[in-house]
Amino acid sequence: MGQDGREGGYGDFAAARAGHLYRSACLLTAGDTHLAEDLVQETLGRVYVHWGRVSRADNPAGYAQTVLTRAFLAHQRRRSSTERSTAVFPDLPGTDDDPSLRLALLDALARLSAKDRAVVVLRYWEDRSVQETADAMNVSSAAVRTRSVRALTRLRELLGEDLGEYARA
Repeated sequence: MGQDGREGGYGDFAAARAGHLYRSACLLTAGDTHLAEDLVQETLGRVYVHWGRVSRADNPAGYAQTVLTRAFLAHQRRRSSTERSTAVFPDLPGTDDDPSLRLALLDALARLSAKDRAVVVLRYWEDRSVQETADAMNVSSAAVRTRSVRALTRLRELLGEDLGEYARA
C-alpha cells in the first residue's frame, strides 16, 4: 500500500473508469479531445488525493463523474477570452457506421451552453436522476429540470424534430 494507504485499489479503479470518464469528457467538451484528456487527468488526480475516503464511498464511480463535471464547469468559468471555438472537429476513433451522425451530435452539443451541455450529458448519457445531476452541478433540482427542457428544445431545433433517428444509430 502506498502513501497514507491511498493506492489500495486506486490503480484498478482508474484503469476501469478512465475510458468512461474520457467519453463523458468528450461529450462535455463537444469533441475537444485535448481538453477531455486534461479533464480526465485532473479528475483522476483529485480522486487519487482523496482515495482513502472515495474508496469507502457507496459509489466511487459517481464521485469521479461529479469531479469531472465540476472540473469541466470550472474550466468553462475561467476560460480565457482569447480562446475561440472551432467548427472543425478532429478525427475521433470509433466504430460508428455513420461518422456524420457523430459530428452532427457533437456540433449540436457544442451549441449548447456549458451548463446545459453538462445537464444533457449527466441526465441522458450518464443516466443520472435529476437530484444526482443537481448535486453534481451544485444547483437546485428545479434548475436541472429547467435546463433539461431548454437543452432538449435546443437540440430538437438543431437536429430536427425526429430525434429518434439519432437515438437508433
